[in-house]
Order: sequence, then C-alpha cells, then structure tokens
Amino acid sequence: MFSIFHAVYWPFVILLSSIGLVTLLISKWRFHPFIALVLAAVYVGLLSPDLIAEGGLVAALESPMQALGTMAGNIAWVIALAAIIGSAMMESGAAANIVNQLLKTMGEKRASLALMLAGFILSVPVFLDTVFFLLIPLGITLALKTGKDYVLYVTAIGGGAAITHSIVPPTPGPLIMAETMGIDLGIVILTGLALGILPAILVIWVGKKMNRRLNIPVRIHSNDSPKVAKELSLSLSLAPIILPIILIGTASLYEAITGQIPEGLALIGNKNAAMAAGTGLALYLWARSQNLGANDLWTKIGKPLEIGGLIILITSAGGAYGAMIGQSGIGDAIKQATAGLDLHLVPLAWLIAAVLKTAQGSGTVAMISSAAIITALLGNNFDLPYHPVYLLMAMGFGSLFVSWMNDSAFWVVARMSGLTEKEALKTWTFLLAIISLAGMLQVWLLTWIIPLV
Repeated sequence: MFSIFHAVYWPFVILLSSIGLVTLLISKWRFHPFIALVLAAVYVGLLSPDLIAEGGLVAALESPMQALGTMAGNIAWVIALAAIIGSAMMESGAAANIVNQLLKTMGEKRASLALMLAGFILSVPVFLDTVFFLLIPLGITLALKTGKDYVLYVTAIGGGAAITHSIVPPTPGPLIMAETMGIDLGIVILTGLALGILPAILVIWVGKKMNRRLNIPVRIHSNDSPKVAKELSLSLSLAPIILPIILIGTASLYEAITGQIPEGLALIGNKNAAMAAGTGLALYLWARSQNLGANDLWTKIGKPLEIGGLIILITSAGGAYGAMIGQSGIGDAIKQATAGLDLHLVPLAWLIAAVLKTAQGSGTVAMISSAAIITALLGNNFDLPYHPVYLLMAMGFGSLFVSWMNDSAFWVVARMSGLTEKEALKTWTFLLAIISLAGMLQVWLLTWIIPLV
C-alpha cells in the first residue's frame, strides 16, 4: 500500500510542501530568495526516497549544489553581460535616446505606444524593475504636461516591459527555461518577440479602457531627467540589443532551415559570443559618451556585475530547486494521475507557472520550477505534435499571473507611480492577468495552426 502511495502521491506531497516552504520563507519570513531556494532544494532531496537510497543523506546536500553549479555554468556569462549592457545603455544615454526618439517620431498622441515600445525593447537586456525606474519619470512628465492619460502611461510602460521580461531571453527566466528544456536560444528569442506582439497591442487597448474608467491623479512629481546622448542615432542606440538578437537568430534560422550550420556562423551565433559582441558595442558607447578611459570604464562595470551576480545566484538556486523537483518523480506521478485524461500540455504548463507565481510572487522562480516539472513530465523525448517552445511561452505567460503583494514588481510599480495598493491591484495586477490569459490562449491556438515541427 505504501509503495502505491509513494509512486502516485508522494511526489505531489514533495512538490506542494516545497512550494509552501518557498512561499513561507520568502513572503512571510523574509528570507533572501537565494537562501530560500537552496534550502527548498535540500528539503526536496531529503524527501526523495530514491535519491536517499542511492546516495544517503549526503546526496540531499550534494545534489542541489551540483545542480546549482551546472545551472550557473550555463547562464552566468550571459546574465552578467546582460547586466553590463543594461547599465551601459542607461549610463551612455542610449536608453533614454531610444525613448525620446520614439516619442519624437510618434508624437504626443501616440506617446503611450512609444512608452510601451520602449519598455518592450529595453526589457530584453535590462531587468523589468530597472526599465520601470528609467521610464516612469517620462510618463509622469507627459501626464503633468497633458493633464491626462496617467493610468495609460503607467500601464503602457509596465505592460510592455513585463512581456519581454517573461518570454524573451536573455532575461533570467526565459533563459533558464530554454536551458532546462534544451531549446535553441535563437528559436526562443524569435518566438518570444513574435508572440509578444499581440499582447503588446492588448496592453494599449486595456490601458485605454482603464484610463477612461479610473481617475488616478499624478501624486509623484519627478525631477529626474534621464541622460540623453543626442549624438547617437536611434539605430546606434538600439545596436547593443539588436546585434545579439540578429547573430543568435540568424544562426538558429539557418540551422532550422538547412539542418546544419557552418562552424563560423555557429561561433558568432553562439549565445556567449553574441552577447559579448553586444556588450563590446555597449561599452564603446558608454566610454565614448562620458570620455572614459579604460581604468574608469572597468571600475564602473563593477556595479552592474554586482547586480548580475545576485541575479545569477538567485536563478542558479532556482535551477537547483527545479532540478531536485525533477528528480522527485513528479513527472511519472503526473502521468499516472492524468492517465486517460485528454489534457493539452499548453494550458497545463500555464497553470503550473500561474499557481507558482501567485503562491510565492517571483515570476522567475515560477518559470524555473514549472520548466523543471514539465521537463520531468515529458522525459528526455519531447514527442509532441508541436514545437516545445510553445510550452516555454505558455509558462512565461503563466509567470505573469497573478502579480500582487508578494511580488516585488508590484511594489516597484505602486511606489514609483504613486498608486495605492487598491489602485495597483485594479491596474497592474488586472493588466498582467489579462496579458497572461491572452498570451496562453494565443500559444494554445498556434499549436494547432503553426505547430513549427
């Protein structure tokens, strides 16, 4: 009787109790996410009978650390370079230049679209919180100037940034999902950009509806004036972001079409080399805009590397937790529990990520954990009638549902915008829930129309 319980139900006990542990450690007891996730990974190891039977109690300690090291080795360089690109673009004025050029080109009437596009573009290499910090002063300034549309500007900035943050590498969540599932990074980037278009349009539509319904005044008067590099063209300002995407995407498309890839193209299209190329260009713009010598430039790089290092630790710990969940037998348990049920994996993947996000607040942790669960469910052979990148996209969209008080991004948006908690729930939380659901439905539909297999 116990063996049946162990085979079918015990992995669910491990999964649910570990999610509860992460939620308590992070949300209630305020543990640092890195510590909380490592402890959760060890906890899962201690409750996994097969792991203990094979390696003893020591395996519950060693296996998570090995998984942490493996994940860090896969993503550390890329995340560190993304942090440098983000800081370089802000310090050089390239980021603000992109925003101003978009506003100038589109005009005041389309300011919300310009802000949404700026958030959508900048959130590829720059973390969501930082993008919002950068753009919200412009939204506040525009609202004070026009006397209207403040809710629209806030939702446009936050919504545009949230989309690419969740489905387009090299942001940590999508990057680790791609590594966990073994999906080519170029395919993930191109698919994420394509599948982000309709949700981005939806951001503007929903933002306009909320803007007409809610009368929220500007309560914060920002004196911040982002640095603008007037000598930089829009194309040059965008180049540090666009160059890696072009290099990685070209190599991936060539291999997908021909089934092979020349060694030279494989080299420059490798994620590590492509991100290095983008970083080199970003550093050049930074040094040129501020007349920095080599010593000063390398000194300034220390700060983004510190930020990137923290992100690497957290995401690697999340990878270790996900890897241990994968070893807990949850994949086989889900197969047995759903045997005979005609379940489509896209809504299931979305639901897992959505539950994890709502429970513990971190979208990145939700993506990492759900990717590990889905990978364990499918095993080594992704025998699907559609490309597994759709499952990745579904989990990315699921990680946006629901952003509330246990999500740091909720407080960033609320505090920086001067919104009360109730107003943030009516705007930010509602917007992301709509994006999340619409994104999942879009992915689900595309598995039938364009399976990409």
